[in-house]
Amino acid sequence: MTSLPPRNPIDDDLLAPENSALVLIDFQPAQIYTSISADPDFLVRNVVSLAKVGKLFDLPIVLSTAQVSAGLNGDTIPQLREQLVGVASYDRTAINAWEDQDFVEAVRATGRKKLIMAALWTEVCLVFPAISALDEGFEVYPVVDCVAGTSREAHESGLQRVIQAGARPVSWIGVLCELQRDWNRTDTSQGMIEIALERGGPFGNELAIKLDKTSLAAA
Repeated sequence: MTSLPPRNPIDDDLLAPENSALVLIDFQPAQIYTSISADPDFLVRNVVSLAKVGKLFDLPIVLSTAQVSAGLNGDTIPQLREQLVGVASYDRTAINAWEDQDFVEAVRATGRKKLIMAALWTEVCLVFPAISALDEGFEVYPVVDCVAGTSREAHESGLQRVIQAGARPVSWIGVLCELQRDWNRTDTSQGMIEIALERGGPFGNELAIKLDKTSLAAA
């Protein structure tokens, strides 16, 4: 069991901590709790886990909201904001975040071409900046279980639109495993396990069972 050395992240087609940035758009109370067709608690748990992944792998994170300063919307939900202490937030009037100068400059300033992106709603605030970023030469990875639309049809059609434009859909667990890539990378492997156990679900449950078996065998 000999692992190959890490690939050069500049040439790597896969996500790596050195070539990726995390972009989170409009995870605000009204957008989550009153207007999406998905289970809001499920969505919140997933996007919080995604934020933890971004912090674990030290990704540049760009956070944005819409119409907070105008008093029309609440700020980023506290469950997410508490994971992003010190991360600047860019408030906008533009529906398409890619038409807000401060936001676009912040994304460009990361120096990363692979954008792991989640936004509400799928058909609007994900689709518009994703297509704009693709047009500018970025690679966009929409995190499909961290986004939702105003209806199931709107969500699915939004995802299809960005996929047809060249986006590469991922899940938050897929992002976690792709960034980790090898259990031998011990700087982050324990943090990976902790995030999975905290979130639960199939991956978390699998790890919990394996860890229980290991501890019982050791006893």
